[in-house]
Parts: sequence; C-alpha cells; structure tokens
Amino acid sequence: MCSASSSATLAFVESPVQLLNVLEWAYADARRAEVQRSEIQRADAGRAEVQRADAGCVDGSRADAGRADGQRADGPRSDAGRADGRRADGSRADAGRADGQRPDARRADAGCVDGSRADAGCVEVQRPDGPRADGPEPAALPDLTVVVLSPHDPMTRGQLRRMAELARDEGFRVRWEEARGGAGAPIKTIGGLRGPLRRAERIVIGDPFSRYVQLLLTLTRARDLIVVDDGTATMEFISQLAKGEPLVRWHRRGSRGARDMVFAPVSATARRRLTPDDGRRVEVFSSMPVEPPPGVTITANDFAWTRARFGPPRLTGGTDLVGTSLVETGVVDLERYLEAVGSLARAHGATRYFAHRRESAEKLSRVAGEVGLEIVRPDLPLELIARRGPIGHTIVSFPSTVVHTLPLALVGTGVQVAVCDVDPAWLTSDASPRAQGFLSGVTGTARDVRRLGPAPSRAPEAPRDAAPPTSPGPPAAPVAAS
Repeated sequence: MCSASSSATLAFVESPVQLLNVLEWAYADARRAEVQRSEIQRADAGRAEVQRADAGCVDGSRADAGRADGQRADGPRSDAGRADGRRADGSRADAGRADGQRPDARRADAGCVDGSRADAGCVEVQRPDGPRADGPEPAALPDLTVVVLSPHDPMTRGQLRRMAELARDEGFRVRWEEARGGAGAPIKTIGGLRGPLRRAERIVIGDPFSRYVQLLLTLTRARDLIVVDDGTATMEFISQLAKGEPLVRWHRRGSRGARDMVFAPVSATARRRLTPDDGRRVEVFSSMPVEPPPGVTITANDFAWTRARFGPPRLTGGTDLVGTSLVETGVVDLERYLEAVGSLARAHGATRYFAHRRESAEKLSRVAGEVGLEIVRPDLPLELIARRGPIGHTIVSFPSTVVHTLPLALVGTGVQVAVCDVDPAWLTSDASPRAQGFLSGVTGTARDVRRLGPAPSRAPEAPRDAAPPTSPGPPAAPVAAS
C-alpha cells in the first residue's frame, strides 16, 4: 500500500458519509489550488510580457520578444510568444501547460508520494462521460491519506469498504484501522498513528464528537485543521464551539458519567485545538446552513465531486421514502414512527424505503410487513445512490442530513425533496430536551425542499353513529414535483 508516513494531509473518518465528504473536500481543495495556480501563472506571464516589452523597445523599435501578442515585426505570429500556450491556428500547445501535461491526460501518481500506481491502490482516474460540475477539473490531487477508524456495525463497515474503494480509485491512500477490534486495539492504533500525526501539515476530521478523534487531536502539531460534515451534527458542533461549551452530541441526555469525567481533560484539549488562534487555521467544510464562530472559515460543500463522477440519474416517476435512525437513538417512539411511515406511504404513493445504515432489522421487517414497502439497504451513502439512480421523482424524508444534501447532489435533475416534520408527540420520555428544537431547526433551515408538516400518527376514529363509507375513495395524490 502507499505509505502514510510522508503524507501532508491525514483524514480520519468513522462513517461512509464522513468519507464521502472528505472526497468532496479534496476535490474542492484541488480545484481551488488549480484556480490559484492559474491566477499566478497569468500574473507572472503579464509581468514577463511587460519586462520583455521594456527590454525590446528601449530604442523605440519592437523586437520579436517584445511583442506582447507574440507577433514578429514582419507579421507572422510566433507560437512561443503566446502567454497562454496557444498556437497561431488556435490549438493549444503542450508546452503551454504549466505542468507540461497534455490537456486530456490525468496524473495517476498525483495521489502517491512514492509515485506508485495501481499496485499500491492509487490508480489513474478516468474522466466519466456525462454532466460534470461547473469549474475546472483538477490537474493534481492533494497529498492525502484517509485513515478509517473502523466501527463495529456491519452495515457501516460495508459502506465504508465501498467508499474506501472509491477513494483509492481517485488516487488517495487508504489506511484501514481495526480501531475497536479488542482491548489492545486503541493502543495499537494510536501508537501506529503517532508519527504520521506529528508530521502531517493538515488534519481533516469527520466527527469532532468522537472520543477517538479527540484523543488523536491532542497528538498533532498541524496548524491547519478541517472539519467536514458528519451530517446534521455539524450544526451542533458549530453552536457548541461558538459558545465554548463541551462537545456533546445533541441526542445525549442526562449528567455526565464517570467515563465522561475521566475523559474531560482530553475533550477540553481537543476543543482548544479546534479553536482558531494566531498560529492555527480552522475550516469547516459543510453543506449545512451554519454561522461561523469568530476566526473559523466556512467553505460550502456543493457536492461537486458527486455530480462530476455520477449521474444524472434515471427517474422512476414514483416516490421514495428515506428512513431514519431516530428510533434507534431513543428519540422517537417505534410505534409512532411506524404509523407515520404508513401515513406517508399512503399519502404519497411510495413503494420503496431507503433504510438508514443504523436501522435495526426488526424495525425494517415491520416496515416491510405492516406498511408494505420494499426495503432498500444502500451499499453507499444515499447521495451517491440517488445520483446514480434509478430514483423516485419525489423523495420524502424525516429531518436528517439528506434534506440538506440531496437538493445539492440532485440539482438540475428534476427530483423534488420533501421533508416531514417530527410531531412532539412522537418523542420518547428519554429524548433529550434539546431534541425537538434541534429537529425543527434541521427542517426549518433546509433549502429547496418542500415542507409537509407532521404526518398523522394514526387515522382519526369515526363517530359511533356515523354510517360507514360506501367506498374507500381514491388514494391521495403524490407530492407534485417541480
């Protein structure tokens, strides 16, 4: 495998969504660097032309080198005089590229310090046919190693394996760590990463709430820290960072336990690392509507890599429902959730249910048996699945990350994203007091989506003396797509 010891940038991920957003950040970073290089080259070329003109026109006559347009004094145009490397007939000369590369070539070894190729997991990137994101395609990739801190959950591990393949296909190194594989695994993992952490110039993390990540942050000397989206948790992270609060996940309830107290000094150090100062830059790369704390740079994630690599999708014309793990995290009552799913399916004519990777098999079995939906368990994040297609003309979701990300990934495809609010009556007695406000904020800040309001959790009872209807009537029309 490609060695991680000399990597300029280390990225730590624990979920497939985090790895997707690391790829989005790397793509955006490369495009940003490409634009900066082009601007510098244009400025240098302009200064060189002025200098040549001054040197060639001291006696009032123009030398060949002094013509800013590359034209000889006797009329013919010199290819070498064109600052943009374009020949007189309009075609581009290879010499005009700053990297000496043909325009249709891609560098396979850009992602590997040692220049190794496919046998090291760093392979040449083939440009796909079809629509691409606006802007230049990067000519060189960041020097990046992705470190996967593998979780226990089988579905999450499976999606991470698939995302790791895509990362290698892009030319990046991937280091898979069984970070939770037994009592001695954390010590082994941290010991193996200590050297690379101290040498890395940039650190990219996907979950600032992770104790593993917080511990690793205490070992780095990097002065450039980037936080990529870990779903809607990014909104809570920004809020807590701005207020100087301890980093605590929004759905956690109650006072801190003994383990939290023991880990508190590490968490406090990590929070200081994530606070910018004169010698440390902090960037948040996010598709969420967040207001940056003082000194923090916010860079918009518009899913340009996803749109450049996949799609556009074929639309089925129907409606798809997107599942959530709110039941599994103890926020929403199971029975109320199943009733809401059934109401949405009937109202919008949905036939498929895209399961969240953390949804339990028991719950999904009831969704299939009681509601009658086809269960789809994606092997990649939903943004990629939807972009590849086929996907419904309308996607209905509860408050979650996808109500912010899918409109960006599917822009221009004609897919309508709708969000169903969570009724306060659905919350469990163990739900965090912050839960309702947080979920309402996720829904209320979503852009380019249709808000549906809470789905009725159960059908209203008919009056005792009311006559039964003669026919059930036609089904409700699905949500109109624009």
